[in-house]
Amino acid sequence: MSKSILIVDDSASIRQMLGFTLKSAGFDVDEAPSGQDAVTKSQRKNYNLIFTDQNMPGMDGLTLIKTLRGTATYRSVPILMLTTESSDAMKQAGRMAGATGWLVKPFDPVKLLEVVRKVLP
Repeated sequence: MSKSILIVDDSASIRQMLGFTLKSAGFDVDEAPSGQDAVTKSQRKNYNLIFTDQNMPGMDGLTLIKTLRGTATYRSVPILMLTTESSDAMKQAGRMAGATGWLVKPFDPVKLLEVVRKVLP
């Protein structure tokens, strides 16, 4: 059975590129255009890994991570931040919120898949 990954990003093109990369590697991929949609989807299905952007309307990535980490289901599921934000302060805020890792856009598909394989059990 393939691992399920949720991609959370308000950019349709990023969701498409990331989804293509992950599906090509054999992963089952769902997409959410917002943090709130991601929370709803994560309550209906258990994901093995979640990618989230930081800057999204409504609920940003850090708030999404804190929300998911507050549930028993997602307390230890890897959550990777994929964003244009690269400051040390933002990365520290990500660690404090519970992010497993931090990747900066644009992403290299080969390196991204290396990280995915590292964090998935």
